[in-house]
Amino acid sequence: MIEVDCPLNVTVKLIVLKYYLEEIMFDRLEDLVARLDELQSELSDPSVASNPERFKNLMKEQSELSPIVEKYQEYKGAKQTIEDSIAMLDEENDEEMRELVKEELNDAKAQVEKCEQELKILLLPKDPNDDKNVIVEIRAGAGGDEAALFAAEIYRMYVHYAESRRWKVETMEVEEIGIGGMKSVTFMVTGKGAYSVLKYESGVHRVQRVPETESGGRIHTSTITVAVMPEAEEVDIKIDEKDIRIDVMRASGNGGQCVNTTDSAVRLTHYPTGIVIYSQTEKSQLQNKEKAFALLRAKLYDMECQKQHDAEAEARRSQIGTGDRSEKIRTYNFPQGRVTDHRIGLTLYKLDKIMNGDIQEIIDGCIAADQAAKLAKMNEVA
Repeated sequence: MIEVDCPLNVTVKLIVLKYYLEEIMFDRLEDLVARLDELQSELSDPSVASNPERFKNLMKEQSELSPIVEKYQEYKGAKQTIEDSIAMLDEENDEEMRELVKEELNDAKAQVEKCEQELKILLLPKDPNDDKNVIVEIRAGAGGDEAALFAAEIYRMYVHYAESRRWKVETMEVEEIGIGGMKSVTFMVTGKGAYSVLKYESGVHRVQRVPETESGGRIHTSTITVAVMPEAEEVDIKIDEKDIRIDVMRASGNGGQCVNTTDSAVRLTHYPTGIVIYSQTEKSQLQNKEKAFALLRAKLYDMECQKQHDAEAEARRSQIGTGDRSEKIRTYNFPQGRVTDHRIGLTLYKLDKIMNGDIQEIIDGCIAADQAAKLAKMNEVA
């Protein structure tokens, strides 16, 4: 809160605070414009081009700053239009021309307001994991075989969605049941911004429908859990070899003769946490070992992230973006053909399309709600 010498009522204090926050925002924007100019100069330096790692980091920073600076330039252009239009109104006597100038003035004012809101969103603190690939873990919960069948359907939903975004999906671990269901499945989604989008899927998903095995036509409720973890590289998580036990064995279940007759499966046991990873989807023991370590790193990194989230009371209270897997986030009601996301109060009557991967509208709603909550926190008066 800003301290002022003279007594002010609440309304005036809010006006002063708003002006102060805007000044901070625009000062920061001017700094970003200057930084982008610096980046462009550095990137044109031959010595930078010969250093791949530095060049990559500078290009990444440039790609992050460019949209903000472009929007700021658009904002400044609209502000200049307002000033020019006001000056013209003071000088122009022709009534028809004055009406055109007024129309242009109103459009510029609307554009300024829109740009201000978009700039605030662009300047929101960015999740450092947003650009990472993700590892998604789906587990059947309450409901027995019906939950396992639903887990397999949700897995296919995410695969279809990833394909629509031209992302790559790679299965890492799966435990199937004989009727086409999955007790659990873990897979990696590789693609730009995958975590920034799929992180909102963490939580309990509930299905309400009549199972095929139900002769009485009663609606059953089953649940699955979805965990979305950012891929962790070795630089993110260091694993001490003394903390790991590695076992190799023959793979079990379907997978072909080569998989089942060689010691290709790998099991990792992490002593400090008790986490056990089993990988058998590849024919090569080395490939299964790499997948197992990738999954272990992701789980350990996710545990660290959860600890940080737990330390932030506001993040824990928020329904969006907490990654709290104990909360029921969505219900899929088959008899009514509807899907309801409980965090944002969104209900859609297009269940068939959603189960086929059309989940962008739900994700967009979660992103919008998350941004609104962050903006409210940024602007709240202490």
